Amino acid sequence: MLQLQRFAALPLALALAACATTTREAPAPAPAAAAAGPQVMVAAANPLAVEAGLDVLRKGGSAVDAAVAVQSVLSLVEPQSSGVGGGAFMTYYDAKTKKVVAYNGRETAPAGATEDMFLDSAGKPLPFPVAVTSGKATGVPGAVAMLAMAQAQHGKLAWKDLFDDAERLAADGFVVSPRLAGMIASPFPQAGTPDAAAYFTKPDGQRYQAGDVLKNPAYAQTVRKIAAEGPKALLEGAIAEAIVAKVHEGPLPGTITLADLKSYKPKAGEAVCRPYRLYVVCVPDAPSSGAALLEALGILSHTDIDKRGPGDPQAWFLFAQASRLMYADRDRYFGDPDFTPVPIEGLLEDSYVAQRATLIGDVAGPAPAPGAPRGAGALAPDATREPGGTSHFVIVDADGDVVSMTTTVESIFGTGRMVGGFFLNNQLTDFSWAPANADGTKAANAVAPGKRPRSSMAPTIVLDREGRFVAAIGSPGGNSILAYNLKALVAILDWKMSVADAFALPNLIARGDSIASEPARYAPGVVDALAAKGIAFKGSGGEGSGLHGVMVTPQGLQGGADDRREGVAKGF
Repeated sequence: MLQLQRFAALPLALALAACATTTREAPAPAPAAAAAGPQVMVAAANPLAVEAGLDVLRKGGSAVDAAVAVQSVLSLVEPQSSGVGGGAFMTYYDAKTKKVVAYNGRETAPAGATEDMFLDSAGKPLPFPVAVTSGKATGVPGAVAMLAMAQAQHGKLAWKDLFDDAERLAADGFVVSPRLAGMIASPFPQAGTPDAAAYFTKPDGQRYQAGDVLKNPAYAQTVRKIAAEGPKALLEGAIAEAIVAKVHEGPLPGTITLADLKSYKPKAGEAVCRPYRLYVVCVPDAPSSGAALLEALGILSHTDIDKRGPGDPQAWFLFAQASRLMYADRDRYFGDPDFTPVPIEGLLEDSYVAQRATLIGDVAGPAPAPGAPRGAGALAPDATREPGGTSHFVIVDADGDVVSMTTTVESIFGTGRMVGGFFLNNQLTDFSWAPANADGTKAANAVAPGKRPRSSMAPTIVLDREGRFVAAIGSPGGNSILAYNLKALVAILDWKMSVADAFALPNLIARGDSIASEPARYAPGVVDALAAKGIAFKGSGGEGSGLHGVMVTPQGLQGGADDRREGVAKGF
């Protein structure tokens, strides 16, 4: 495994100059500069959002311009997953400078947050359905502020012109998709809140079903306001006042104030990048868990998984064991680095990942313990409960600039509380529900005022050693995001699979003693062979993946959308 220091907005040619070659290398995908195929592309979880992004690109907009349009439509047509009331991480690649920048739009805890806010009077964690629909669960939203920051730096079109599709669809109505209809009819507590029930119930008293046309005039008004005012439309003024009022409603009211909203600031800074064979893989810094994904790749670089393939049980065994080691470290050490040091450098040192790789063994044993990387402090075990409810999209524009963005309102429909036609997030339930050991040792992800909760979101961009774009991928899935992304990277980079075929491979989520998968998707004999090595599946792993990605090929851009959801990848 090669060593590459963390960098942001640095030319890759400089950052990689000192890198040696690895022992096992496969040819990198060729640049598509002269290819006749698609040169721009959008891959996202709903066709209406994809069309909104393509409309912006056809008008000469940048990848970030298109991202604003995609997010504004997803907030309307896929509200169970993301929205303007939530947060996001974005990894951005500038083709001209070959620079990679990470944007952090993660929500923050209000000034009134306390580390025991999700414990009852007896010190026990609140029932999840109670906590997730409470006012306490909502953090200060950051997705729109993050997009505004990125668009100011990389946009080509006027901000006000990026919301036309979202406004039109909200005012005129959109066709309810089967996935949204399923969520509306689901037993999730957020689907049964007064706000959700009012929004998703037709005049005849029946819930909206797939094929029905749903209008949201309140959201049309919200996006008009965002188009005119930028993030101030949400963080100050009438909508901000409505957010505060809604959060302060019972049961279990939250503490967000107008001052909390007005003071929110997104962040732009270092992408964490490391070599993997002939490639360089870049992800956001903590509190994103992207660096844990890099650790898993580092562990796998000390194996022969690249010489195997998806029909080989040993390949999946190596994958599962590397995943367990990755999760053990992520769960212990990751949090908001502004509050608790996260030992990223130590976790990614070659000597450390090489030592972790020796623990893979021949058969799966008990859950691995976290390691002791350089820079790690004494931290309590984590008790974070991270449900699914997220979306990922990738955009490549005509200049070759790339957005890889994972965005969320956390659980399905966030808290189920609505303001201005959109759902409020329940992101604060991403903090550890057990803030400390009995001796007072804090968990890295304990609640604190102004703190951003840890996230499994890990929007990924892959480059070659000369800094040229190779691929971008990402997924929703709560804690399983890291396993989904890792599978896709191994399949694309090591097994040379197409994006769509890589995404269609079985998901294997191995975290501690919990090992879940999709038996029907494996080649014959693989499941039994894995069971003989101690990898026995228990369930499917919770929320399914929603991988979306784009890869460079000699024929042009190749996109892919996970067949487990409703997304598409389209380009021109």
